[in-house]
Amino acid sequence: MTILRGITWEHSRGYDCMVASSAEYARHVADVEIRWEFRSLQQFADAPIETLAADYDLLVLDHPHIPLAAQLGALAPLDGAGFDDELAQLAAQSLGRSHESYAHNGHQYALASDAAAQVAVYRPDLIAEPPRDWDAVLALAREGRVLWPAKPIDAFSSLVTMAANNGHPPAAEPGSFLVEADAVPVLDRMHELAAHVPADNLLQNPIEIAEQLAGGDRWVYAPLAFGYTNYSRAGFRPGRLKYTDIPSGPMGVAGSLLGGAGIAVSATASDLHAARAFALWVASGETQRGVYFDAGGQPGNAAAWTDARLNHETLDFFSGTRATLEGAYLRPRFIGYIEFQDRVSPWVTAALRGELTDSELVRRMNDAAAELLTGNDHADH
Repeated sequence: MTILRGITWEHSRGYDCMVASSAEYARHVADVEIRWEFRSLQQFADAPIETLAADYDLLVLDHPHIPLAAQLGALAPLDGAGFDDELAQLAAQSLGRSHESYAHNGHQYALASDAAAQVAVYRPDLIAEPPRDWDAVLALAREGRVLWPAKPIDAFSSLVTMAANNGHPPAAEPGSFLVEADAVPVLDRMHELAAHVPADNLLQNPIEIAEQLAGGDRWVYAPLAFGYTNYSRAGFRPGRLKYTDIPSGPMGVAGSLLGGAGIAVSATASDLHAARAFALWVASGETQRGVYFDAGGQPGNAAAWTDARLNHETLDFFSGTRATLEGAYLRPRFIGYIEFQDRVSPWVTAALRGELTDSELVRRMNDAAAELLTGNDHADH
Protein backbone atom coordinates (compact mmCIF):
# COMPACT_ATOMS: atom_id res chain seq x y z
CA MET A 1 0.00 0.00 0.00
CA THR A 2 1.32 3.42 -1.03
CA ILE A 3 0.36 6.22 1.34
CA LEU A 4 0.73 9.79 0.07
CA ARG A 5 0.41 12.89 2.22
CA GLY A 6 -1.12 16.05 0.79
CA ILE A 7 -1.37 19.62 2.08
CA THR A 8 -3.97 22.16 0.98
CA TRP A 9 -5.90 25.13 2.39
CA GLU A 10 -8.77 25.24 4.83
CA HIS A 11 -11.93 25.60 2.76
CA SER A 12 -14.32 23.17 1.10
CA ARG A 13 -12.93 24.49 -2.19
CA GLY A 14 -9.43 23.49 -1.12
CA TYR A 15 -9.87 20.54 1.25
CA ASP A 16 -13.21 18.74 0.96
CA CYS A 17 -12.89 18.32 -2.80
CA MET A 18 -9.44 16.75 -2.46
CA VAL A 19 -10.57 14.39 0.29
CA ALA A 20 -13.60 13.25 -1.72
CA SER A 21 -11.57 12.92 -4.91
CA SER A 22 -8.94 10.85 -3.12
CA ALA A 23 -11.60 8.53 -1.72
CA GLU A 24 -12.99 8.04 -5.22
CA TYR A 25 -9.49 7.47 -6.58
CA ALA A 26 -8.89 4.75 -3.98
CA ARG A 27 -11.89 2.88 -5.37
CA HIS A 28 -10.17 2.76 -8.75
CA VAL A 29 -6.57 2.32 -7.59
CA ALA A 30 -6.76 0.05 -4.59
CA ASP A 31 -3.11 0.20 -3.52
CA VAL A 32 -2.88 4.00 -3.13
CA GLU A 33 -4.20 6.00 -0.17
CA ILE A 34 -3.95 9.80 -0.02
CA ARG A 35 -4.26 11.57 3.31
CA TRP A 36 -4.93 15.32 3.19
CA GLU A 37 -4.17 17.96 5.78
CA PHE A 38 -4.98 21.67 5.69
CA ARG A 39 -3.77 25.00 6.99
CA SER A 40 -5.49 28.35 7.03
CA LEU A 41 -5.15 30.25 3.78
CA GLN A 42 -2.76 32.73 5.43
CA GLN A 43 -0.66 29.99 7.06
CA PHE A 44 -0.48 28.18 3.76
CA ALA A 45 0.62 31.33 1.92
CA ASP A 46 3.29 32.09 4.53
CA ALA A 47 4.87 28.62 4.66
CA PRO A 48 7.96 28.23 2.43
CA ILE A 49 7.23 25.86 -0.43
CA GLU A 50 10.50 24.00 0.15
CA THR A 51 9.41 23.25 3.73
CA LEU A 52 6.01 21.97 2.63
CA ALA A 53 7.59 19.91 -0.15
CA ALA A 54 9.90 18.26 2.37
CA ASP A 55 6.95 17.22 4.54
CA TYR A 56 4.30 16.30 1.95
CA ASP A 57 4.05 14.35 -1.29
CA LEU A 58 1.30 16.47 -2.88
CA LEU A 59 0.85 20.22 -2.56
CA VAL A 60 -1.94 22.58 -3.59
CA LEU A 61 -0.27 25.93 -4.27
CA ASP A 62 -0.56 29.29 -6.03
CA HIS A 63 1.14 29.68 -9.40
CA PRO A 64 3.46 32.61 -8.47
CA HIS A 65 5.35 30.16 -6.21
CA ILE A 66 6.33 27.98 -9.17
CA PRO A 67 9.51 29.75 -10.40
CA LEU A 68 11.19 29.78 -6.98
CA ALA A 69 10.03 26.25 -6.15
CA ALA A 70 11.45 25.03 -9.45
CA GLN A 71 14.75 26.81 -8.90
CA LEU A 72 15.04 25.26 -5.44
CA GLY A 73 14.31 21.81 -6.82
CA ALA A 74 11.35 21.42 -4.46
CA LEU A 75 8.88 20.14 -7.06
CA ALA A 76 9.02 17.21 -9.47
CA PRO A 77 8.42 18.03 -13.14
CA LEU A 78 5.25 16.37 -14.42
CA ASP A 79 6.49 16.11 -17.99
CA GLY A 80 8.86 13.45 -19.28
CA ALA A 81 7.58 10.87 -16.82
CA GLY A 82 5.16 8.86 -18.94
CA PHE A 83 2.21 11.24 -18.79
CA ASP A 84 2.93 13.57 -21.69
CA ASP A 85 -0.22 12.64 -23.62
CA GLU A 86 -2.34 13.47 -20.57
CA LEU A 87 -0.44 16.73 -20.12
CA ALA A 88 -1.10 17.69 -23.73
CA GLN A 89 -4.81 17.09 -23.23
CA LEU A 90 -4.83 19.24 -20.07
CA ALA A 91 -3.00 22.00 -21.94
CA ALA A 92 -5.75 21.88 -24.59
CA GLN A 93 -8.37 22.08 -21.83
CA SER A 94 -6.73 25.06 -20.13
CA LEU A 95 -8.96 27.91 -19.03
CA GLY A 96 -7.11 30.88 -20.45
CA ARG A 97 -3.52 30.84 -19.20
CA SER A 98 -4.21 28.65 -16.15
CA HIS A 99 -2.19 25.64 -17.35
CA GLU A 100 0.64 27.87 -18.57
CA SER A 101 0.85 29.57 -15.19
CA TYR A 102 2.28 26.39 -13.62
CA ALA A 103 5.06 25.98 -16.19
CA HIS A 104 8.63 27.20 -15.82
CA ASN A 105 11.60 26.99 -18.16
CA GLY A 106 10.05 24.34 -20.35
CA HIS A 107 8.72 22.08 -17.59
CA GLN A 108 5.26 21.64 -16.09
CA TYR A 109 5.43 21.76 -12.28
CA ALA A 110 1.74 21.74 -11.36
CA LEU A 111 -1.72 21.36 -12.87
CA ALA A 112 -4.62 23.81 -12.74
CA SER A 113 -6.93 21.87 -10.43
CA ASP A 114 -8.69 25.12 -9.46
CA ALA A 115 -9.31 28.27 -11.50
CA ALA A 116 -10.16 31.77 -10.34
CA ALA A 117 -9.71 35.42 -11.17
CA GLN A 118 -11.18 38.62 -9.83
CA VAL A 119 -14.80 38.74 -11.03
CA ALA A 120 -17.93 40.67 -10.06
CA VAL A 121 -20.66 39.25 -7.82
CA TYR A 122 -24.23 40.27 -6.98
CA ARG A 123 -27.49 39.20 -5.41
CA PRO A 124 -29.87 38.41 -8.30
CA ASP A 125 -32.86 38.43 -5.94
CA LEU A 126 -32.08 42.04 -4.98
CA ILE A 127 -30.99 43.58 -8.30
CA ALA A 128 -32.13 42.28 -11.66
CA GLU A 129 -28.99 43.36 -13.52
CA PRO A 130 -25.56 44.27 -12.10
CA PRO A 131 -23.51 47.29 -13.17
CA ARG A 132 -21.59 46.56 -16.34
CA ASP A 133 -19.10 49.45 -16.36
CA TRP A 134 -17.33 51.56 -13.76
CA ASP A 135 -19.65 54.55 -14.03
CA ALA A 136 -22.56 52.28 -13.09
CA VAL A 137 -20.52 50.63 -10.33
CA LEU A 138 -19.72 53.97 -8.71
CA ALA A 139 -23.33 55.14 -9.06
CA LEU A 140 -24.50 52.06 -7.15
CA ALA A 141 -21.73 52.56 -4.59
CA ARG A 142 -22.96 56.09 -3.91
CA GLU A 143 -26.31 54.53 -2.99
CA GLY A 144 -24.50 52.58 -0.24
CA ARG A 145 -25.12 49.11 -1.65
CA VAL A 146 -21.64 48.02 -2.75
CA LEU A 147 -18.91 46.06 -0.96
CA TRP A 148 -15.28 45.60 -2.03
CA PRO A 149 -12.60 43.36 -0.50
CA ALA A 150 -9.63 45.69 -0.05
CA LYS A 151 -7.34 44.17 2.53
CA PRO A 152 -3.76 44.55 1.29
CA ILE A 153 -3.48 41.58 -1.09
CA ASP A 154 -6.96 42.19 -2.50
CA ALA A 155 -6.44 45.94 -2.88
CA PHE A 156 -3.20 45.18 -4.71
CA SER A 157 -5.04 42.66 -6.90
CA SER A 158 -7.67 45.26 -7.73
CA LEU A 159 -5.01 47.79 -8.70
CA VAL A 160 -3.43 45.23 -11.04
CA THR A 161 -6.79 44.25 -12.55
CA MET A 162 -7.88 47.84 -13.16
CA ALA A 163 -4.55 48.84 -14.68
CA ALA A 164 -4.49 45.82 -17.00
CA ASN A 165 -8.12 46.39 -17.94
CA ASN A 166 -7.19 49.97 -18.86
CA GLY A 167 -4.59 48.57 -21.27
CA HIS A 168 -1.56 49.05 -19.01
CA PRO A 169 -0.63 45.65 -17.52
CA PRO A 170 1.77 46.15 -14.60
CA ALA A 171 5.35 44.89 -14.78
CA ALA A 172 5.26 44.68 -18.56
CA GLU A 173 8.97 45.55 -18.50
CA PRO A 174 11.52 44.14 -16.03
CA GLY A 175 12.43 46.51 -13.22
CA SER A 176 9.28 48.63 -13.47
CA PHE A 177 5.78 48.16 -12.12
CA LEU A 178 3.54 51.00 -13.32
CA VAL A 179 4.28 54.51 -14.52
CA GLU A 180 2.48 57.25 -12.61
CA ALA A 181 0.45 58.45 -15.60
CA ASP A 182 -1.08 54.97 -15.89
CA ALA A 183 -1.50 54.52 -12.15
CA VAL A 184 -3.31 57.82 -11.45
CA PRO A 185 -6.68 57.03 -13.10
CA VAL A 186 -6.74 53.61 -11.42
CA LEU A 187 -5.96 55.02 -7.99
CA ASP A 188 -8.51 57.81 -8.46
CA ARG A 189 -11.18 55.19 -9.11
CA MET A 190 -10.03 53.10 -6.15
CA HIS A 191 -10.20 56.11 -3.84
CA GLU A 192 -13.72 56.93 -5.00
CA LEU A 193 -14.84 53.36 -4.50
CA ALA A 194 -13.22 53.19 -1.05
CA ALA A 195 -15.07 56.36 -0.04
CA HIS A 196 -18.44 54.70 -0.66
CA VAL A 197 -17.94 51.24 0.88
CA PRO A 198 -17.73 50.40 4.60
CA ALA A 199 -14.38 51.29 6.17
CA ASP A 200 -13.87 47.73 7.38
CA ASN A 201 -13.77 46.54 3.77
CA LEU A 202 -10.13 47.61 3.86
CA LEU A 203 -9.56 44.74 6.30
CA GLN A 204 -11.63 42.13 4.48
CA ASN A 205 -11.08 39.40 1.89
CA PRO A 206 -13.44 37.99 -0.78
CA ILE A 207 -14.83 35.29 1.52
CA GLU A 208 -15.80 37.87 4.15
CA ILE A 209 -17.43 40.02 1.47
CA ALA A 210 -19.33 37.03 0.09
CA GLU A 211 -20.57 36.22 3.60
CA GLN A 212 -21.95 39.74 3.97
CA LEU A 213 -23.58 39.72 0.55
CA ALA A 214 -25.18 36.34 1.22
CA GLY A 215 -26.18 37.02 4.82
CA GLY A 216 -28.68 39.89 4.50
CA ASP A 217 -30.35 42.25 2.07
CA ARG A 218 -28.45 45.51 2.54
CA TRP A 219 -25.55 44.82 0.18
CA VAL A 220 -26.12 43.78 -3.41
CA TYR A 221 -22.86 43.89 -5.36
CA ALA A 222 -19.05 43.75 -5.33
CA PRO A 223 -17.10 44.70 -8.47
CA LEU A 224 -13.82 42.83 -7.92
CA ALA A 225 -13.59 39.70 -5.78
CA PHE A 226 -12.17 36.26 -6.39
CA GLY A 227 -15.07 33.96 -7.18
CA TYR A 228 -16.28 31.09 -5.00
CA THR A 229 -18.83 28.76 -6.57
CA ASN A 230 -19.93 27.65 -3.10
CA TYR A 231 -21.91 30.87 -2.65
CA SER A 232 -23.74 30.25 -5.93
CA ARG A 233 -24.98 26.84 -4.87
CA ALA A 234 -28.46 26.34 -3.42
CA GLY A 235 -28.54 26.06 0.36
CA PHE A 236 -24.96 27.14 1.05
CA ARG A 237 -26.03 30.46 2.58
CA PRO A 238 -29.39 32.26 3.03
CA GLY A 239 -28.77 34.47 0.00
CA ARG A 240 -27.46 32.97 -3.21
CA LEU A 241 -24.79 34.88 -5.11
CA LYS A 242 -24.38 35.19 -8.86
CA TYR A 243 -20.92 35.79 -10.26
CA THR A 244 -20.37 37.64 -13.51
CA ASP A 245 -17.66 39.33 -15.58
CA ILE A 246 -15.73 42.29 -14.21
CA PRO A 247 -16.90 45.82 -15.07
CA SER A 248 -16.02 46.60 -18.66
CA GLY A 249 -13.19 49.00 -19.46
CA PRO A 250 -10.99 49.87 -22.44
CA MET A 251 -9.96 46.19 -22.74
CA GLY A 252 -13.51 44.89 -22.35
CA VAL A 253 -13.48 42.41 -19.49
CA ALA A 254 -9.84 41.38 -19.99
CA GLY A 255 -7.06 42.04 -17.50
CA SER A 256 -8.39 40.48 -14.30
CA LEU A 257 -5.63 39.13 -12.07
CA LEU A 258 -5.44 35.34 -12.55
CA GLY A 259 -5.59 33.33 -9.34
CA GLY A 260 -6.64 29.76 -8.72
CA ALA A 261 -4.60 26.88 -7.35
CA GLY A 262 -2.68 23.96 -8.77
CA ILE A 263 -1.67 20.51 -7.60
CA ALA A 264 2.05 19.80 -7.55
CA VAL A 265 4.22 16.83 -6.65
CA SER A 266 7.12 17.09 -4.23
CA ALA A 267 10.53 16.22 -5.67
CA THR A 268 10.99 13.99 -2.61
CA ALA A 269 7.59 12.28 -2.80
CA SER A 270 7.63 8.76 -1.41
CA ASP A 271 6.28 7.44 -4.73
CA LEU A 272 6.72 9.90 -7.59
CA HIS A 273 4.80 7.82 -10.12
CA ALA A 274 1.79 7.37 -7.83
CA ALA A 275 1.77 11.07 -6.92
CA ARG A 276 1.97 12.16 -10.55
CA ALA A 277 -0.76 9.73 -11.55
CA PHE A 278 -3.14 11.13 -8.93
CA ALA A 279 -2.37 14.74 -9.89
CA LEU A 280 -3.19 14.00 -13.53
CA TRP A 281 -6.37 12.17 -12.54
CA VAL A 282 -7.71 14.89 -10.24
CA ALA A 283 -7.06 17.56 -12.89
CA SER A 284 -8.82 15.60 -15.63
CA GLY A 285 -12.10 16.83 -17.08
CA GLU A 286 -14.06 13.79 -15.90
CA THR A 287 -12.93 14.13 -12.28
CA GLN A 288 -13.25 17.90 -12.23
CA ARG A 289 -16.85 17.96 -13.40
CA GLY A 290 -17.75 15.01 -11.18
CA VAL A 291 -16.62 14.21 -7.65
CA TYR A 292 -14.30 17.24 -7.43
CA PHE A 293 -17.07 19.76 -8.12
CA ASP A 294 -19.69 17.85 -6.14
CA ALA A 295 -17.51 18.05 -3.02
CA GLY A 296 -17.21 21.83 -3.22
CA GLY A 297 -14.28 22.21 -5.59
CA GLN A 298 -13.95 24.97 -8.15
CA PRO A 299 -12.67 23.22 -11.27
CA GLY A 300 -9.70 24.46 -13.25
CA ASN A 301 -10.41 22.31 -16.30
CA ALA A 302 -12.35 24.08 -19.07
CA ALA A 303 -14.31 20.89 -19.73
CA ALA A 304 -16.02 21.46 -16.39
CA TRP A 305 -16.69 25.13 -17.17
CA THR A 306 -18.81 24.17 -20.18
CA ASP A 307 -20.74 21.48 -18.31
CA ALA A 308 -24.49 22.23 -18.31
CA ARG A 309 -25.10 20.58 -14.93
CA LEU A 310 -22.37 22.54 -13.19
CA ASN A 311 -23.63 25.82 -14.63
CA HIS A 312 -27.22 25.00 -13.66
CA GLU A 313 -26.18 24.29 -10.08
CA THR A 314 -24.17 27.53 -9.74
CA LEU A 315 -26.37 30.17 -11.38
CA ASP A 316 -24.10 29.99 -14.44
CA PHE A 317 -20.98 30.77 -12.42
CA PHE A 318 -18.76 29.24 -15.10
CA SER A 319 -20.36 30.54 -18.28
CA GLY A 320 -20.99 33.90 -16.59
CA THR A 321 -17.34 34.55 -15.74
CA ARG A 322 -15.51 32.62 -18.45
CA ALA A 323 -14.75 35.66 -20.62
CA THR A 324 -13.01 37.26 -17.64
CA LEU A 325 -10.99 34.10 -16.97
CA GLU A 326 -10.02 33.66 -20.60
CA GLY A 327 -8.65 37.20 -20.75
CA ALA A 328 -7.05 37.24 -17.31
CA TYR A 329 -3.69 38.85 -16.54
CA LEU A 330 -0.87 36.42 -15.73
CA ARG A 331 1.47 37.80 -13.12
CA PRO A 332 5.14 38.09 -14.18
CA ARG A 333 7.20 34.92 -13.96
CA PHE A 334 9.86 36.37 -11.69
CA ILE A 335 11.31 34.46 -8.76
CA GLY A 336 11.11 37.67 -6.70
CA TYR A 337 7.42 38.25 -7.41
CA ILE A 338 6.04 36.75 -4.19
CA GLU A 339 8.37 38.93 -2.12
CA PHE A 340 7.39 41.95 -4.22
CA GLN A 341 3.68 41.30 -3.80
CA ASP A 342 4.02 40.81 -0.03
CA ARG A 343 6.02 44.01 0.32
CA VAL A 344 3.87 46.37 -1.74
CA SER A 345 0.36 45.13 -0.91
CA PRO A 346 0.13 46.89 2.49
CA TRP A 347 1.16 50.15 0.83
CA VAL A 348 -1.87 50.01 -1.48
CA THR A 349 -4.31 49.79 1.41
CA ALA A 350 -2.32 52.46 3.27
CA ALA A 351 -2.78 54.79 0.30
CA LEU A 352 -6.52 54.10 0.29
CA ARG A 353 -6.59 55.14 3.96
CA GLY A 354 -4.75 58.35 3.17
CA GLU A 355 -1.65 57.27 5.08
CA LEU A 356 0.46 57.41 1.92
CA THR A 357 0.19 59.68 -1.11
CA ASP A 358 -0.48 58.10 -4.46
CA SER A 359 2.81 59.48 -5.79
CA GLU A 360 4.70 57.92 -2.89
CA LEU A 361 2.90 54.62 -3.44
CA VAL A 362 3.86 54.55 -7.13
CA ARG A 363 7.46 55.49 -6.32
CA ARG A 364 7.75 52.75 -3.70
CA MET A 365 6.22 50.13 -5.98
CA ASN A 366 8.62 50.98 -8.79
CA ASP A 367 11.59 50.99 -6.39
CA ALA A 368 10.57 47.52 -5.20
CA ALA A 369 10.17 46.37 -8.81
CA ALA A 370 13.65 47.65 -9.63
CA GLU A 371 14.99 45.57 -6.76
CA LEU A 372 12.92 42.39 -7.09
CA LEU A 373 11.54 42.23 -10.63
CA THR A 374 14.79 42.65 -12.50
CA GLY A 375 14.38 39.97 -15.13
CA ASN A 376 17.59 38.21 -14.14
CA ASP A 377 15.50 35.24 -13.01
CA HIS A 378 12.80 35.69 -15.64
CA ALA A 379 11.02 32.53 -16.76
CA ASP A 380 9.51 31.65 -20.09
CA HIS A 381 6.38 33.65 -20.99
